[in-house]
Amino acid sequence: MDMNDIAERGLVLLGCGKMGSALLEGWLNQGLPAGSVHVLEPRPSDWLQATGVHLNGPLPAAPAVALLAVKPQMMGEALPALQALGGGGTLFVSIAAGTSLASLEAALGAGTPVVRVMPNTPAAVGRGISALIGNPFVSPGELALADSLMAAVGQTVMLENEGQMDAVTAVSGSGPAYVFHLIEALAAAGEAEGLPAEMAMQLARATVCGAGELAQQSPESAAQLRINVTSPGGTTAAALGVLMAEDAGFPPLLRRAVKAAADRSRELGR
Repeated sequence: MDMNDIAERGLVLLGCGKMGSALLEGWLNQGLPAGSVHVLEPRPSDWLQATGVHLNGPLPAAPAVALLAVKPQMMGEALPALQALGGGGTLFVSIAAGTSLASLEAALGAGTPVVRVMPNTPAAVGRGISALIGNPFVSPGELALADSLMAAVGQTVMLENEGQMDAVTAVSGSGPAYVFHLIEALAAAGEAEGLPAEMAMQLARATVCGAGELAQQSPESAAQLRINVTSPGGTTAAALGVLMAEDAGFPPLLRRAVKAAADRSRELGR
């Protein structure tokens, strides 16, 4: 299965909010014909209506892929519309957080190939990262197809087992919020040292975004990049003495935060 199959047999997108729209935009930019895409979305945006995709119409009998992009709590009411496609020929890809492969398979019918994906919101600017895991009915070709669909909005990783999804959720799924909070906190600290609020925020935002881009593009490790900025006895070393403290610094704080998110993900998945 590949993008040509999708162009011929069609792709059904259930839900087209922020993440669904980011994916659809990526696919259309990569040359997927709008006429091959069937979207079910009760509140379509102006952008979606202008794309030329089939909107809220009848679905093809055997599309290549059905991608589930509704909120987890809406999954129950959305699935019946897709049950007719379950049981074989259509690959299902779900980006609903906390919805297990087993529960998706139970809803869609035994033998349905399902790939579960955890993307994140930087997908909106083509800088996302998605983790994928397939059930036993997914062929290597179908897994590769799901991978290429998610690659339209950023990087991808393949998980070894579904249990790792809770940790992925806690690191990259929820992680953008941690970074946004770092920007807030860094700006507030700059204000406390006497900078005007707007300038402090501009400095904090540009610093975090720029450092992230440097980490992305540099062949050096994050640890080495940190060392490169730190002269012995200098200002950075003074700050890192606080941030890297074993008892109250970043490492134990982030361990607790990521554990809290992973624990919550496990709870929601039950």
